[in-house]
This record gives sequence, C-alpha cells and structure tokens, in this order.
Amino acid sequence: MENSASGFPGQVPVSTDRANAGTRRPRFLRSSSVPSVVGTAGAVVGLLDVVSGVFPGFRNGRMHHMAMVFPGTMSSLAAAGSVVTGILLLMLAHGLKRGKVRAWWAAVLLLPTGAATQLVYRHSGVGALVSLALFALLIVHRAQFNALSDPRTRWRAAANFVLLSVVALALGLLIVSAHPRVEMGDPSLIERLQHVLYGLFGFEGPVSYTSDRASDVVAYSLGGLGFLIAGTTAYLILRPARPVAELSSADEDQLRELLAKHGARDSLGHFALRRDKSVVFSPSGKAAVCYRVVSGVMLASGDPIGDVEAWPGAIERFMELARAHAWIPAVMGCSETGGEVWTRETGLDALELGDEAIVRTSAFTMQGRAMRNVRQMVKRIERSGYTCKVRRVRELSDAERDQVRQAADAWRGTDTERGFSMALGRFGDVEDGDCVVVTAHKEREDGVESPLGDLRAVLHFVPWGKDGMSLELMRRDRSADPGLNELLIVEALQHAPELGVENVSLNFAMFRSALARGERIGAGPVLRGWRGLLVFLSRWFQIESLYKFNAKFQPEWVPRFLVFRNSRDLPRIGFAAMQAEGFVTLSLPLPDALQRFLPGRAKRAAHSAPCYANSSEPERVVKIVA
Repeated sequence: MENSASGFPGQVPVSTDRANAGTRRPRFLRSSSVPSVVGTAGAVVGLLDVVSGVFPGFRNGRMHHMAMVFPGTMSSLAAAGSVVTGILLLMLAHGLKRGKVRAWWAAVLLLPTGAATQLVYRHSGVGALVSLALFALLIVHRAQFNALSDPRTRWRAAANFVLLSVVALALGLLIVSAHPRVEMGDPSLIERLQHVLYGLFGFEGPVSYTSDRASDVVAYSLGGLGFLIAGTTAYLILRPARPVAELSSADEDQLRELLAKHGARDSLGHFALRRDKSVVFSPSGKAAVCYRVVSGVMLASGDPIGDVEAWPGAIERFMELARAHAWIPAVMGCSETGGEVWTRETGLDALELGDEAIVRTSAFTMQGRAMRNVRQMVKRIERSGYTCKVRRVRELSDAERDQVRQAADAWRGTDTERGFSMALGRFGDVEDGDCVVVTAHKEREDGVESPLGDLRAVLHFVPWGKDGMSLELMRRDRSADPGLNELLIVEALQHAPELGVENVSLNFAMFRSALARGERIGAGPVLRGWRGLLVFLSRWFQIESLYKFNAKFQPEWVPRFLVFRNSRDLPRIGFAAMQAEGFVTLSLPLPDALQRFLPGRAKRAAHSAPCYANSSEPERVVKIVA
C-alpha cells in the first residue's frame, strides 16, 4: 500500500526510515529570524498606514515627519491607498511570520507599489527607501519563505467577506467622522452609516464636507475598502480548494493493520481511527502519526502507531511536513516512552499534563475500606431497580445501536461535540464491532413512552490491544439517580474478564500529581497556590472532579505528556487544543438551517460522539486533554 499524508497535497520528500530509534541531532527548527522580523515590521507599517489614512491629524499634524518614513501619501488618492495598503500588510503579516510563500509573493508585489507611491504622491525618498529595504530583505532571504498553504475550503471566502465587511464598516465610520464636515448640524449615526455603505459601492452619500479634498479622501478611501472586499473575496472563491483532511479508507485499513500488531502499546491507539484526522506514515509503512491542523498547530495525539523501531521515520515525516507548511508541531497525551522518543528525535520539550487511570481487572475488588463509598453507592443504585448489560458492539441489534446513538446525542450537555485525543467520535460502526458497550436500564416512573425505552446510561469502550479496553464515552439521562456512573464502571470492570479484558483505561486526570501533592501535609506555598488555582479552574473544566472520580476505583496512575517546540508556542497550542477538543468553536454566525450545508458538517456530526460531562454534576466525567 502506498504511504500517504491524506488530505494535504505537496508533501515534501524525506529520507528513508531508520532501522532503530538511535540518537541523532534535531534538524527541524527554523534557524533564521528573518520571517518573524519581516512579519512584525509589516504589521507595524500596516497599522501606521491605516491610522495615517483614517485620521487627517496624523498626516498633517505633529506626526507628519514620522509618517513620512512609512508607506502612504498626503494626497486624496494616496490617503485611500494608505488605508488599503495598511490592511493588506496587516493581513499578510501573520503569513510572513510563518514564512508562507504566498504571503512572500503578495508582499513582493505590494512593496514596490508602496515605494512608487512615496515618490509620486509624497515626494518622500525616505519612505521609498523603507519600502525598498523591506523588498530587498524579502528578495535576499527568499529561501526562508517556502512554507506551503494551509488546508482550506472556499468557505474561507465567506469568512473573509464577513470579517472584512465588519472592518470596513468600522473604519468607514471613523473616516467619515474624522474629516471636517459642513457645519449644517452633526449627521446622525444612520446618515454616517448610509454614507459608508454608499461609498463602499462607489456612490456619494448624504454627508457633505468643507472641501473637495476631504470629500475625495473619504470617497477614495471607502471605494478602496469596497474594492479590497470584492477583490480578496473573489480571489478566495476562485482559487483551488484544499479541503480539510479526513482519514481515507486506505489509510484507515493500514492503521487497523498496525493496531492489530502493536495496538497494546498505547491505550489511546484506537483513537487514531478518528476520521477527522490525517495520517503520515513512515517510509517503511510500519509506523504512523495521526494529527489534525488547528489554527496553524499540527496537533498529534497519543504515541505513534506501529513498531517502536519505525517511530523515528514517522516522526521525521511529521516534522518535515510541519516545517514545509510552517505549522507548530505539538503532541497531546503521549506516554513517557513516546515523549522520550519525540524529544530525542526532534529536540522538542515535554511537559507532564496529568495521569491516566489504569485498572487491572485481576486485582480489582469491591472489598475493603477503600472501596466502601463505591460499594454503598452501587448497592443503593441497584436497589433502585437499575440493571446493566455488558456486550460487544457487534452483539447489538440495529435497533439497539440506533437507540444508543439517539441517547448519546440527547444526553449531550453542550451544543457542540467534544473530543479529539481520547475520543473515537462515532458509535456502532461496522468496523468497530470489538468495542464494548455497557448500558443501564430502568423503567421510567412517569409512565411516558420514550424512543429511548428504558435506557438510562451508556458507557463505550474502544479496544486497547487484544486484552484491554479504553473508555471513550460516558453519558446518562439527566433525570437518572446519582451514582449510576459508578455502577456502570463497576459492572464493566467485573465483567471484563469474561470478555478477555485484563486492563481498563478509565479517564484522564489533568494535573493529578499537583492536586495530590498540594493537599498533603507539608506542601509548600507554591504547590498549595498552584493547587488552589486548579481547584478554582475546576468550576469550569472539572479538573479536580475527574481526579476524585478516578481515585474511587484505586487505579494505577500513568503519566501523560505534552510535547512542544518552545514555551512561546504554549498559548497557541493550548488554544488549538481547546478548539480540537470542542471547548472553543470558531464558526460563522449562520443559522442552523444554513450550518447543515457547510462542507463536512454532516460527517462531523455523524463521527463525533466524545466523552464529556455536564459541569453541574461532579459525578459525570470527561476524557479529554484540554
């Protein structure tokens, strides 16, 4: 089978696979700071251009001499060009910082125009030299700007149109208000807004100005903004689309083959089969890294799949692909072994995120003082009339599968699905027959018939090798009695030996060690303060509740790590992780009727059913890395 990185064309060739994970010098970090310098300079110049174009006092007052060294003009037409040029530079700044080749081409075409504007309209040799100096810097360091484009769809044209329209309206109101008007009463906000809307389409509005020059500045500026909106939107619509990556059938088959041989190495291995991920294979095809690109972050989860000796080849291709696109590489929730290989092969750093709760079924018992609370809760919930069934998914009828799907969706506590690193994102797929489902049943006391029947709660486990399973989903009816989750987990652990399961991975406890050490006698002020902050954040993210829930079952704690390039990237990685997990959603404010027609909407809805909890009830648990 041919190796691929599904969904992202233009993958760069890399060296052949290594025979072992030997030590070697990292070769993946960018050595030059030129893209960052040029991008920052472009942002500063663009901002000052916009300010000088919008406010007459900036051009003509005490800031006149400072403005002379930046692109922009003193004439009416040049003032409008200053606004448009400034917005374009601001739009290009981020791409220049990331070394994007398309941003380089756009800047190379824009800067000579800016230099000509300096000479023709402002007669400023210094301003022209600044533009030409940046132009020369881009030409000399052309090799630093070779990053390929990010995955995209034509829906970005709609986002561009909406965002630029909002910016144009805001700037337009400033421009209309900043220039001297005829003293015939101050125009109302409606009249100013009408003048802006007319101006964006090239027509004269109801506001009159004291001079033809002021009127021309406003008209040219608004017309330029309208042309910018139309031009950039048309470009984004007409350019070739590169759809967001999805796991192809061929890649999924190859991953399943690797999991069949090496799936016991990592409890998160089966989550690599999420169909909204991409995959990059080692040259030998014996290992793979699954990932998703979110806000410029190339986010992998868990350990690489496959033979440990082939991991370096897959990691190398992952890093080469990240460098080719100027993505920030990061790995969420890898094991200690995985973290050691990642850091050794790439030079990245690792940070402990928390601990995974692992229960050995042969050692699990409900006896003893430590299990007293769980034992009492389970006895009480059983006396209430709840019964449980533990089965493989392939043993369910089609009607039962549909019922579980409906229940999982109906009991979801938020508008958006959550999960990425520790969620499969689907239930009842024909290929996932080895998954284990635990259901709780009780007749409804109100006597009202429900399409869910007597189903009151669901647990879903995915395979972890041949003798293990990993918790993927936990949801229950909000009207069910507290303690039902404990009953489900106890039933799963007690029936696991009958299914040939020896190891069960429960939930992930974020920063567990800090919470545990911070509450001990003798903990220092720093550790106590850190624990206090985590307890405070638990009001929204259930950090402490996950730790306490997991601890009830006396598990073994296995650390999980975040692998990252440098500390400056941590805020972006954290934001991207929250997007991937579903805590932050960036989307167009469209009605639900239109949202259904967005590309991939139906697939995402069908394939995402992660485990999370309603924050108002501590016993509900979430399996995420935030």
